[in-house]
Amino acid sequence: QVQLVESGGGVVQAGGSLKLSCAASGSISSLAVMGWYRQVPGKQREWVASTTTAGTTHYTDSVKGRFTISRDNSENTVCLQMNNLKPEDTAVYYCNADASIRGDPKELYRYWGPGTQVTVSS
Repeated sequence: QVQLVESGGGVVQAGGSLKLSCAASGSISSLAVMGWYRQVPGKQREWVASTTTAGTTHYTDSVKGRFTISRDNSENTVCLQMNNLKPEDTAVYYCNADASIRGDPKELYRYWGPGTQVTVSS
């Protein structure tokens, strides 16, 4: 199994910055796409950003130019630098990773972290 743990959430004023980190551990054979989602109570979980093993990045339109996703393949970590935060960015942020595990290296499974709260006050 693979465990993901997020850190770095908190409360910030509009216009401020936060950096979220996510560390993957466990019986990892390889990590493929890693990314971040967010969810507001009563709404569906929303994709925010993702990055491939090669470092290709993708962002949802609402965060382009403000958020930067990065990963360290040697440390099995992915980060999300969030700048110029807006009240509408308030949500629980979840890290996810598509990973294969030792003993079953050909299959990819999706794993999720427990989430970290980000609150942006106006």
